[in-house]
Amino acid sequence: MSNQAISVSHLGKSYRIGELQKYKALRDTISEALRHPFRRKRRSDQLFWALKDVSLEIEHGEVVGLIGRNGAGKSTLLKVLSRITEPTTGRATIRGRVGSLLEVGTGFHPELTGRENIFLSGAILGMRRREIHRNFDSIVDFAEVARFIDTPVKLYSSGMYVRLAFAVAAHLEPEILLVDEVLAVGDAAFQKKCLGKMGDVAKSGRTVVFVSHSMAAIQNICRTAHLLSHGQIAASGKVGEVVSRYLSEAASSSNGEELKARLDRQGDGKMKFVGFRAAGADGEVAVMCGAEAQFEIEYQGVDPLRNVHISMAFLDVYGDGVLYLSNDIAGCSFERIAAVGSLVCKFERLPLLPGSYTVNLYCTVNGIQADWVRDAARVNIENGDFYGSGKLPPAGYGSVAVAHDWIAK
Repeated sequence: MSNQAISVSHLGKSYRIGELQKYKALRDTISEALRHPFRRKRRSDQLFWALKDVSLEIEHGEVVGLIGRNGAGKSTLLKVLSRITEPTTGRATIRGRVGSLLEVGTGFHPELTGRENIFLSGAILGMRRREIHRNFDSIVDFAEVARFIDTPVKLYSSGMYVRLAFAVAAHLEPEILLVDEVLAVGDAAFQKKCLGKMGDVAKSGRTVVFVSHSMAAIQNICRTAHLLSHGQIAASGKVGEVVSRYLSEAASSSNGEELKARLDRQGDGKMKFVGFRAAGADGEVAVMCGAEAQFEIEYQGVDPLRNVHISMAFLDVYGDGVLYLSNDIAGCSFERIAAVGSLVCKFERLPLLPGSYTVNLYCTVNGIQADWVRDAARVNIENGDFYGSGKLPPAGYGSVAVAHDWIAK
């Protein structure tokens, strides 16, 4: 009998993309057909291959990480393995009962209580009723919502909702578990708790396929990994070697696609990021720890842009957040700004320690998400003299310098 839990052979998945089609009323459709009865509708669709000729094998009990940039095809591969979508070419063979943690909260109904949603969501995720009964107390304890278990979830805070949703999904008992970036939920304490739960699942001998942008989590849980790039397997092997290749390629690359042309963005588009520039003192290209620095974000939007919130998140090479900046936190109000322009964040002494960082950009207009681009830019911070002592903390001991004094008493 084969020891393979998952076997993927020459798998491909394509999507047809084209111009955004506006909704039309029935009368408009009929009227257009009568005016031009013989006009053929021109197709401007293009074929986009999210996966191309992917082949891999995963044995029973193996814990495997899938890593790569946004749009590399990681989530698409998990959706094919979960039978959410069918492959265009090739085949995937699954041997064993599959549980998927792809979107926490799947199946939750706002009018139902937490208790009722545990049974509903558990059934949707493939749990048998006796499994749900057996795990019910553990689910409630894990989510820390015992006091509100008989309250409709529409009254839950977002944190309570996410905790309960993850708790249900985390107590699945499948032979094969597919996990897609669901550890980035809740507060820091709950994320640590989730990571511990996933570690327990991995140690139980079950097969786990784990997608995450956190390289620390990937290396902590997984033993082997596959690197995806543009829908194809770019590297496979021991997790440390594959992660090192991914990080070295990311660090040596430029900012990638021109920010203006990026398609993997989220928001209504009323304001879009079109450029990013990091500069040191007097506009120099080099950006140094402890020196003057500025980050300029170019944008385009609709007139007028009112009540704008903008933020930058700096992530280290492992994908962990190290610095968060926003105009709201700094007490800078953008009640009305020009439709086209740039916003500049300035530092008298940049606290980032030397290294390579990824920048995520996010903005809202009138409280509605307008644009969100992950991995929008990469910034290299050079050695500097933050403390005025000519010294910096040893490598591996944090990413941010903090001013401090010592006294003897």
